[in-house]
Amino acid sequence: MNLFEKTIHRASIYKGAIIDLEVHDVELPDGQNSKRELIYHNGAVAVCAITPDDKIILVKQFRKACEKPLLEIPAGKLEKGEEREAAAKRELQEETGYIAEELELISEMYGSPGFSNEKISIYLAKDLKNGEMHLDEDEFLELEYYHMSEIQTMLDNKVLEDAKTIIALQYILLNYNHYK
Repeated sequence: MNLFEKTIHRASIYKGAIIDLEVHDVELPDGQNSKRELIYHNGAVAVCAITPDDKIILVKQFRKACEKPLLEIPAGKLEKGEEREAAAKRELQEETGYIAEELELISEMYGSPGFSNEKISIYLAKDLKNGEMHLDEDEFLELEYYHMSEIQTMLDNKVLEDAKTIIALQYILLNYNHYK
């Protein structure tokens, strides 16, 4: 079966600093027409960082779209033309002060592919070195550290609600002995 949707017309609704919004008229595989509201995003990176004493670094920050603070692994958007691994190292240091010499790509994901092309690359960082935080001027967050033994309970109790964080931590729990 052909699942492709042909774009007949596209209208740009908004061009912003982080996202662009378009509405597409599409022809569906069965020949009928429909509309698609799409968000285009440059992409993002996230880092599951493990300290030498087996603690996971999470950041707590207010998320306006959810109207509450969320616990997440450090993450941020790609700058135009920036390599994903370089962006992950930059975001980790900016948000936590930690420096990672090496990262391991553990997953890539589309968070909401029904309307957004944002692809998030998730990395693992260990063998961390201390550095300095460099938060953006409009960025406010708190660092929290959780021992590996606490992570499963947090997942079971639904303390974590951010998809990239849940994916990263489940991956680490499944592969924890490999990373010791």
